[in-house]
Amino acid sequence: MSFSEDVRNELAAIAPERECDRQAELSALFHSAGRLHLRGAGQVSLHLDVSSSAVARRAFSLLRSFGVDSEIRTYRRRAFDGGTRYQLHVAGKARALQVLNEAGVLDARLGPLVRPPKRVVRRACCRGAYLRGALLAAGSVSPPPSPHLELRTETREAAEFLSEAAAVEDVSLRVLERRDHSLAYAKGVDGIAGALAAAGASDAALALQERAVVGETKSRANRLTNADQANLVRTSRAAYAQLEAVRRLERESRLGALPPRAREAAELRLRHPALPLRELGLKCRPPASKAAVHRRLQKVIRLAET
Repeated sequence: MSFSEDVRNELAAIAPERECDRQAELSALFHSAGRLHLRGAGQVSLHLDVSSSAVARRAFSLLRSFGVDSEIRTYRRRAFDGGTRYQLHVAGKARALQVLNEAGVLDARLGPLVRPPKRVVRRACCRGAYLRGALLAAGSVSPPPSPHLELRTETREAAEFLSEAAAVEDVSLRVLERRDHSLAYAKGVDGIAGALAAAGASDAALALQERAVVGETKSRANRLTNADQANLVRTSRAAYAQLEAVRRLERESRLGALPPRAREAAELRLRHPALPLRELGLKCRPPASKAAVHRRLQKVIRLAET
């Protein structure tokens, strides 16, 4: 199951008690995934098209709480993954049209509103419910290492309304317009977690942050491991070069001609081929620092090359 599905299932399990919250959530569902059909003679009908059975049941329950009947149908997409889609068909009866007008989906003349009136999200609870409805209808969330949240809408105005409602709750959503739809989106763990928490998906927000922490810890551990490995490679290469220089001087009977401290370092390297410079320094008499031993062995290398 994808992270987006986890988010939708958590949100679909929330049962808003206030009528204003149910109205705001219903408004977001239709503005994000709704279609209006003109049937002639002034008759209209509507349907919701969603990807999850949990969301379809949630929308069905919301409509019924307002006394609106709907019918759930399924179909299989031909494009992409061929997944099952769910449609809620709402007949254009008087009660349904009244509810959708009050939710800011239809205007007084039964035309579709590109964005609901501000009264739909006048309270903090309503703004959270509107975000929840948008996530349920057409939201997707990608976890780290590339965290990304998208809320798809039919129009740019609807995406801007989402962004404005979220901004009041200190959640930043950017708006992007594409050829056949628009998006309100967020990147970064903190911004996405804030949007999820505002919508009521607190478990998903915590899981997202936990994944980010674990991912960063693993990345840091890998960086440290790689750095340690690189240091070992550099150290072993340097020790090999020092050892070869000492052996060359020994073959050419020039080892005894070295200055006393350089000769001592060369002999220690010959006796201890893999010992780190710091430990070689402790064996010097008197003990020498790592930097001092390094300088002495570099001098041995230069002398061996001349």
